[in-house]
Amino acid sequence: MEIKSEEEFKDIINSDYALVDFFATWCGPCKMMAPVLEDVASSRNNIKVAKVDVDRFESLARAYGVMSIPTLILFKNGNVVDTKVGFTAEPLLNEWINNNR
Repeated sequence: MEIKSEEEFKDIINSDYALVDFFATWCGPCKMMAPVLEDVASSRNNIKVAKVDVDRFESLARAYGVMSIPTLILFKNGNVVDTKVGFTAEPLLNEWINNNR
């Protein structure tokens, strides 16, 4: 789910557990990451998955130190748990999520 406002972003990251993908529409690795994130979102009902377009929400990207894309950030109750930069295959992404619960 692509966020449409900063308020929506705040609601998502303040949930129990959220995975946010900072991406851009022109980014090749980001396009490769999209189906992986869709699979993770559909297979895990205990985590909210959201996408933030860095071109549209530059202030959010700056606030979270996003320097390269895709950047994945895990949040728990509004706090950053861990960050991962670059394309990540689904098995490694699931392992990363499980290790940061």
